[in-house]
Amino acid sequence: MAKVICITNQKGGVGKTTTSVNLSYFLAKDKHRVLLVDLDPQGNASSGLGVDKSTLTASMTEVMLGAAKFEEVIQPTAFKNFEIAPTTPQLANAEVEMAGMKGKFSLLKNVINGVADEYDYVIIDSPPSLSLLTVNGMIAADYLILPVQTEFYALEGVAQLLESMATVKKAMNPNLRLLGVLATMYDRRTSLSAEVLAEVKKYFKDKVFRATIPRNVRVAEAPSHGVPVGAYDKFSKGAKAYKDFAREVEERTSE
Repeated sequence: MAKVICITNQKGGVGKTTTSVNLSYFLAKDKHRVLLVDLDPQGNASSGLGVDKSTLTASMTEVMLGAAKFEEVIQPTAFKNFEIAPTTPQLANAEVEMAGMKGKFSLLKNVINGVADEYDYVIIDSPPSLSLLTVNGMIAADYLILPVQTEFYALEGVAQLLESMATVKKAMNPNLRLLGVLATMYDRRTSLSAEVLAEVKKYFKDKVFRATIPRNVRVAEAPSHGVPVGAYDKFSKGAKAYKDFAREVEERTSE
């Protein structure tokens, strides 16, 4: 049975999609069968793995509306053990239709349950908002990972997100737990990054992952080449950081 992890933060630009792609890649490199579900209408995880969205006949949009089977949209990536369920911008419009559907909060959970035995990990890249799609991701997940950018206002909105997590846990997913908080875009050259990281650790304590993701040009460049940073430049600081992070995720999900 797959371990389902939702990567979420209502703030944009915190490295959520980059984390989803690279965590999936390094878990697959470590011989785990991985499915990445692109639940963000921006579809950056899909394009960052070389998916040509203009050629898709069906995507997560149709899956969430019940117009296509989940298995029909899942496709292989260029990497062994690593598959993706891509999406298109139409998913944003589909969310309006989802609001009137029966069982609207458990749509994703139901389709993931149908394929869970085929994977070791299912990673959900959710949108940067507390939307119906994000709630679907939380209800489908066993764990949440919260990427936090080490810059000013890093913790803004986090309390609301944790409140939403508590509500979902109490009402619909009692097994949901926060796997950890990942510090992203860390710049060792600035005192601000160190101060924010200290504040994050003070707030979340042992929930903060030991690995921190640095500001790294290779991490930023990799999506434009349609590959994770580990495939783009495996010797870069960003690749090493995400590899270390993936190992921590393996440790924490095996406890």
